[in-house]
Amino acid sequence: MNNTVSAKIIIEKFALSPHPEGGYFRENYRASEVIPAVSLPCRFNGERNYSTAIYFLLERDSFSAFHTIRSDECWHFYAGDTLLVHLIHLDGRAETITLGGDIIMGEQVQAIVPAGCWFAAEPAPGSAYAFVGCTVAPGFDFKDFQLADKAVLAEQFPRHATITHRLTR
Repeated sequence: MNNTVSAKIIIEKFALSPHPEGGYFRENYRASEVIPAVSLPCRFNGERNYSTAIYFLLERDSFSAFHTIRSDECWHFYAGDTLLVHLIHLDGRAETITLGGDIIMGEQVQAIVPAGCWFAAEPAPGSAYAFVGCTVAPGFDFKDFQLADKAVLAEQFPRHATITHRLTR
């Protein structure tokens, strides 16, 4: 483990709050300019800020539940241990991104979750916590967020039912 500070210290220092999908977060950037609705794809129902960014922390035995958003989301690794980001693409293909600081072992320090994918995250086995950032463009709006329903996701992607069952609330 590469922890030099505890999750509790990070939560306090960055003034993180509980997130509806799990873990802790704080929005640290919201572009002041907006993209007019007429300039956005039809999946958006109004104007959106150019971009938003959050700090996000997941501790051992916690997870970010499967959800989807209408924008691409870029994840950035900051501190702590390995984080597993599980994706189910629109074509049903599953993928797990290993986010972390050990680039020699193939961990990524930055990864993209494409718009419309279902995704969840959890600290890798043996991890105490992972402190990451997420940047969304066009900017995040809770109108674009959908938390997965366990039964619906399992029915839609039956071959991934084990992981969707484990990582939904």
